[in-house]
Amino acid sequence: MERESMEFDVVIVGAGPAGLATACRLMQISQDSGQELSVCVVEKGSEVGAHILSGAVFEPRALDELFSDWKEAGAPLNTAVTDDELYMLSTESKFRAMPNALIPKTMHNDGNYIISVGNLARWLAERAEALGVEIFPGFPASELLFNDDGSVKGIIIGDMGIGADGQPKDSYEPGMELHAKYTVFSEGCRGHLGKQLIEKYHLDNGKTPQHYGIGFKEIWKVPSEQHHQGKVVHTGGWPLTEGASGGGFLYHLEDNQVAVGLIIDLNYQNPHLSPFDEFQRYKTHPVISQYLKDGERISYGARAITKGGLNSLPKMSFPGGLIIGCDAGTLNFAKIKGTHTAMKSGMLAAETICHALFAEVDSGKDLDIYQQKFEQSWLQQELYCSRNFGPAMHKFGAYLGGAFNYIDQNWFGGKFPITLRDEKPDYAQMAEVGAYNKIDYPKPDGKLSFDKLSSVYLSNTFHEEDQQCHLRLKDLSIPLQVNLVKYDEPAQRYCPAGVYEIVEEAGEKKFMINGQNCIHCKTCDIKDPSQNITWVTPEGGGGPNYPNM
Repeated sequence: MERESMEFDVVIVGAGPAGLATACRLMQISQDSGQELSVCVVEKGSEVGAHILSGAVFEPRALDELFSDWKEAGAPLNTAVTDDELYMLSTESKFRAMPNALIPKTMHNDGNYIISVGNLARWLAERAEALGVEIFPGFPASELLFNDDGSVKGIIIGDMGIGADGQPKDSYEPGMELHAKYTVFSEGCRGHLGKQLIEKYHLDNGKTPQHYGIGFKEIWKVPSEQHHQGKVVHTGGWPLTEGASGGGFLYHLEDNQVAVGLIIDLNYQNPHLSPFDEFQRYKTHPVISQYLKDGERISYGARAITKGGLNSLPKMSFPGGLIIGCDAGTLNFAKIKGTHTAMKSGMLAAETICHALFAEVDSGKDLDIYQQKFEQSWLQQELYCSRNFGPAMHKFGAYLGGAFNYIDQNWFGGKFPITLRDEKPDYAQMAEVGAYNKIDYPKPDGKLSFDKLSSVYLSNTFHEEDQQCHLRLKDLSIPLQVNLVKYDEPAQRYCPAGVYEIVEEAGEKKFMINGQNCIHCKTCDIKDPSQNITWVTPEGGGGPNYPNM
């Protein structure tokens, strides 16, 4: 098929903090050196920030480096952290407040801000455009393009107007090719092109398998007497028991709003576990419900989190481009923060690319100088010091793992002379259905706990219904013949949006995919025990439309 094409010096896939930091830094360097660069950012969401969801407590270190005037320029960092609390929840009503002295220092938040990362991305996009970057929201990068020598040439923007039957509709428009001297992939966790690049170029050779969590988040408007702007609450323990780990959070934003969420590690073993229902239970604990009661839930979303850290971080350069941010896995799990590290990875990418372009290095080369820049930066040092945090929690549990991490972080500064590793992929850790009893989740009360469909409604999710399903099965028989038999088809439960169902038609069971509900969390691509589901991009602009998550 003949496609129209456009040429750029740099194409960036994904308008999140990593991609936009890359774009801004590219233009800053080009202007300082008197060189001209053409930089394009494509974003699959209907607008910048539409698909971004994060807790989020933000460390401004990278932003300080990128825009030292961010306060004067109106960056949306409006709520400084004033209080830090950590609780271990032992049962549905019991808890223990952890003394500050016993909390790993990486979890202290002095100097940090409670923010909407979506709104930060919108602000960064404004700065990027002011510097001359072209940003195209609603245009998903659907395919990779390669040069004859095997290097990345660019991307193809997804076709529009393909019907559910795979045939072009009257509205059909072929996607455009975007060619670049270098292409940067910053798609966020489990980016579908990043996944292909890691496999094609064997970027994860010698690394432990990547590990993930699923993070839920709701924003509530609460009575003023229950609101304490700047308060940060973290929890461990209940409701996650029986082979599951993770932790919860509640952050007090401005305007009587609180963000509440639960992160569940996707290495959980119990096939009966429903992450969504665990989150609904979590909100009923008195440590959390005291702030939510009589409030109004105004937003809901969920997103997978890349949390393997330095042990799982792939080689980030390949012929013709770089993979950065959560697409690679730069989140610092010890801090439960990934925005500042993603931004720094993008700034290093910009410096690497400018060095290559201005030195007239042949495009398509592997920019392995990026690794040198990474190793000389505070980003590598920070990730090195947190390398044991996740494996310790996985191996030893919340209490012993927490004790190990306290010693590692507070006594050894993250330089304990042992590196723990977690060698088993998340999907391979699910037990068969007979190993655990079913979990009897309470029905939602409509006050603190809710059902999936009303939750998805709050995510403003929309997909054109007459399009090919973007959730692809490698083998149509596996859901019923393998996953249902062995695991009671866990896709019914691990999906936070009710996409997957087992239904009966004419007395026969059928695996149904409700793709229009998908909120692009990528959990199915990660957790399916048969690795049979592949997430690809839907038509442009499809998915959630988060206003300020």
